[in-house]
Amino acid sequence: MRRKITLKNSYNHFMTITRHKIKVTRLCFKMGLYKQGLLHDLSKYSWVEFSSGARYYQGYRSPIDAEKEDIGYSLGWLHHKGKNKHHWEYWLDKNKTGVFPIEVPFNYVQEMICDRIAACMIYKGKDYTQSTAYDYFMNGTDRLYMHPNTAKKIEELLTLVKEYSLDEAFKKIKNMRNDEY
Repeated sequence: MRRKITLKNSYNHFMTITRHKIKVTRLCFKMGLYKQGLLHDLSKYSWVEFSSGARYYQGYRSPIDAEKEDIGYSLGWLHHKGKNKHHWEYWLDKNKTGVFPIEVPFNYVQEMICDRIAACMIYKGKDYTQSTAYDYFMNGTDRLYMHPNTAKKIEELLTLVKEYSLDEAFKKIKNMRNDEY
């Protein structure tokens, strides 16, 4: 059964997504992605995404996971991944032979890195380390469904974040070009 939206969860969810958006914007700016940083995740404030997030807010993980556990899918997530090119799921297509991944353009991979780091910072809090985003990616299954080149890029960039200071890693990433892969 769907949970009710409470004022407390609405407020807490609003604060979480706003803190996340600000972190991603700052990280995108460090990478020279000014427009992407400003526009990042604006769809989270739409009613379909916001109500889903407020209904399933927990504070320590994405409400999307809780909604999927409760009802088997997430309308908020379906909307979000369809509106935001920094999610690899946006780049799935299908034809007569089935569903297939498309390689994500490098500027959206860069935004994806910013998004993953910011999400880890928000949800891990004081337990966040430079390797948190790398570990989360490597321990998950997302990379198995992505275009192989996209998964390879993400792993390489998160390795830089793990091995260098954030500023140094972002300098290296900012100077990379998609054709280097």
